[in-house]
Parts: sequence; structure tokens; C-alpha cells
Amino acid sequence: MDRFDAMQAFARVVEAGSFTKAAETLHMSKTSVTQLVQQLEARLRVKLLNRTTRRVNTTADGAAYYERVVRLLADMDDAETSLSGASASPRGRLRVDVPTPLARMILVPALPEFHARYPDIQIHLGVSDRMVDLIGENVDCVLRGGELTDQSLMARHVGDLQAGMYAAPGYLERAGTPAHPRELEETQHRIVGFLSSRTGKVLPYAMHRDGETIEVQANYAIAVDDGNAYLEAGLAGLGAIWLPDYMSKAHLLRGELVRILEDWRFDPMPLYVAYRPNRHVSAKLRVFIDWLAALMAQHAPVKVGRPPP
Repeated sequence: MDRFDAMQAFARVVEAGSFTKAAETLHMSKTSVTQLVQQLEARLRVKLLNRTTRRVNTTADGAAYYERVVRLLADMDDAETSLSGASASPRGRLRVDVPTPLARMILVPALPEFHARYPDIQIHLGVSDRMVDLIGENVDCVLRGGELTDQSLMARHVGDLQAGMYAAPGYLERAGTPAHPRELEETQHRIVGFLSSRTGKVLPYAMHRDGETIEVQANYAIAVDDGNAYLEAGLAGLGAIWLPDYMSKAHLLRGELVRILEDWRFDPMPLYVAYRPNRHVSAKLRVFIDWLAALMAQHAPVKVGRPPP
């Protein structure tokens, strides 16, 4: 038995919650992963995992051992990257998940610069607006907008998205241009709804002016759960949309969208990079987060005076 392979297999089973998912992420057969964990338990003479038909959970001994294994594996990763030449060029695979519009408009166009700097890092990029289980899906980090609800995760505040309300010219010709947010709740007006990945409900819009705050719960003809589809629905004239500046800029210049309710503002949406709460952050993840923070500083800088996360 290779002890390193066995510990890695055990840690991945714990994180994935199943032998099947662990085998997929390790590119091994389920049988091989099962044998490695069984051999590890035999060597340690303790039961590390409770196995059921639906999920695998750690025993008390297994939970304590997992915490030590995670630190040991991280130390080994750092030891390798500290060798001459390796520290200057971190290597390995990173699994990252980012929102769809941000991936298309900001992250992917900038990746050639990252890979020129770190050619030995492979990125597996998940592009979605859904909630991601970092441990269960073995994802190294996610970039998400909005306040974090999972307080168990580590997070770094990397940006603040400034936003406004927009509509297509054709929509405004049909429905008229609203002068007040409450008009969006009237019969002739529609918004495009955006579905929360956490609750499945349409997110409300909170707007501010001169100390007044209004939460708009407008009618909608369509609600979506994807940022790119949301933008396309607005461009098609299906309703007014709330957009970060980076998504609206090009469409404003081309006359495809018009800014409305310009004297009202939205609170900036914070952007966080969230990652698993291991005590060690690998060199490859550390350089990626630093690069991502610098990238977002160009497109959505942190608002001065905003309290730290």
C-alpha cells in the first residue's frame, strides 16, 4: 500500500461523501479507492468511515484523522512547490467555479496572461450561477457575488460591482420610461426576474435615493437562473434588468440598452473568492486568488470605506 495514495483517497472520499465521486475526481476505479481505504483502516486498526447506501460519513476517529491528513497533504504540496524552480512556478490542477457572465466577459479573456505567468497550473473551470458544494464537488474556490451565507468557508473580498437599471429601446417604446421605481410595479411594466440559487425565488431590487429606500417587487414575464440568459432577455425587450457596469457598458455604447432611473442607486454587490477552510492554502490556489483579486481591481474595485468582510 502506498500510504500517500491511501491518505489522498481517504481524504477525497470524506470530501466527496462517496467512493464513486472520489474515484471520478482521482481518475481511479471505485474498487481501487475502496481497497486503498480498507488497507489504510487495516494498517491503523481503526474504522475511519461509516458506509451507508446513500452516503459515507467519518467515524469520530476518522474525523480526527481527516483533519491531520488534510494538513499533511497540504504540507507535502507546499514542500514540493518550495523546491528550486517549483516555487517560482506553482503547478497542479485547480477546480474553479465562477458566474457565467463574469467568466465570458472578464475571466476567460484574461486567462492567457495567467497561463503565461503560471504555465504549469491547469484550470478546470465550472461556469454557473448555482450554489456549489466546494467539499462535495471537490472545488478549490468559487467567485460569487453577494454576501456569503456559508460562514464555514474562508473568503476574500476582491471587488464591488456597481450596477444600474436598464431596458431595451423597444421595451421603452411600448411601456414608457419609468420616472420612479414604483412605476415598475404597474400593469404596463415588466422586469426580467432573476431566480435565487438558494431559495428559488425571484430576487427583489432595493433602490436608494436621498435617504429613501424602495424594494421593488415588479411583475415579470420571464424569470431565469443564468446571468447570460438574464442579459439576453433584457436585450430582447422582455423587461427592465439590473446589470453590473461591466455587463452593460458595451450594450450602452451600441444603443442596445438605455439606462433608466439614473437618480436611484443600488448598493454595490460584493464579490468574494470563497474556499474550503483548510489551514493551509496551496501555492497554486494562493497565486490564483492573488491574480483574480488584481483582475477584479481593474473591473470592479472594492468600494473605499466599505467595511472589511
